[in-house]
Amino acid sequence: MKSESPCTYTISLIESHNAPSTGGACDTAEQGGSSSRTGNASFLQSAFWADFKAAHGWKPLSVSLCLKDGQTGAESPFKISVLLRSFKRFFTLAYIPMGPELPLVQNEPPVLYNKVLADTARALKPLLPRNSLCVRMDVPLDFYSLEERGAFVHSISKPLVKAPSDIQPPDTNILDLTLSEDEISANMKSKWRYNINLASKRGVVVEKAGEEGIDIFYDLYLQTAKRDGIAVHAKNYYRDLLLRSGRDGVQITMYIAKHEGEALAAIIVLFSGSEAVYLYGASSNNKRNLMSAYLLQWTAIKDAKKAGCTTYDFYGIPPTDDENHPMHGLYRFKTGFGGKNIHRPGSIDLPLSPLYSFFRAAEKLRGFYHKRIKKIRVKKRNS
Repeated sequence: MKSESPCTYTISLIESHNAPSTGGACDTAEQGGSSSRTGNASFLQSAFWADFKAAHGWKPLSVSLCLKDGQTGAESPFKISVLLRSFKRFFTLAYIPMGPELPLVQNEPPVLYNKVLADTARALKPLLPRNSLCVRMDVPLDFYSLEERGAFVHSISKPLVKAPSDIQPPDTNILDLTLSEDEISANMKSKWRYNINLASKRGVVVEKAGEEGIDIFYDLYLQTAKRDGIAVHAKNYYRDLLLRSGRDGVQITMYIAKHEGEALAAIIVLFSGSEAVYLYGASSNNKRNLMSAYLLQWTAIKDAKKAGCTTYDFYGIPPTDDENHPMHGLYRFKTGFGGKNIHRPGSIDLPLSPLYSFFRAAEKLRGFYHKRIKKIRVKKRNS
């Protein structure tokens, strides 16, 4: 990043809507139309995702802002999708999933970037319910080492604070689909290529499904949740996601691996613009030696490349190759396909209420239970 310089950037509000809409320039007269995505924004910033979350307890808010450099006069309009979640009318969480995108200041010093980030969150305050606790942001900055990510997180200072828990996984592995299929295969660990071929030779077949496969997926997902100690939504949540496939240019595909008619594993993958994202995965406790999960991923990866996607996001891994981490197996499985590890800052908050400190303390306790106590119980049960 550049050497530190005085902040000359200002944020101004253009307009806001209760439903997603597009933006054009720093002028309301040029606003209009509709789009599922803006630039290279994540699917989490799409109209598709806002509409989906609106059906499951969140209220979407689409906001058009303008970032201006007072020194050069450069203006950068941008839009953010904000999701509001009320908790029994006592308080509200304002959440910006994988946003905001601030390309104009992305290469500025962290202190300046964080000031613009805070100003962006502050600009939302007049639009939010009076009982809002904070604005929570999943900052879309990609770092390729833990040291770089750590330095940025260390630079966070008031009024911003690092959230006690992350909503989206801050660490992930992303596969480059601009390579040829042979190059992607060659970059895998040799054991992964072997397992893909093994599954195929032993009669594992992969079928595509939509909403009609929800019972198979959910049964497998409940087995996975019990085995690994993960949380699951109600079946209708995944059913609704599948039913929305095709809207706003977003495709949701379920892949089911079967052997002799028995469902062994299933995954749900999102295809949106240039990105494919492995959202959910589930597997049976039976016939795990057939390596069906490897063939599932390879099938989805090839489909993503055919669909014109340039990246395949495995969407969540532990930060390091730590054998003591409860999800170490997940790290090995996903990274074995040859992608690049990405480390993001995770969730960052701008507190808006004196009650935020109590909310923060409660989140820490909840996180400790799910990451430590619950995982230990699952490990003991499975041992």
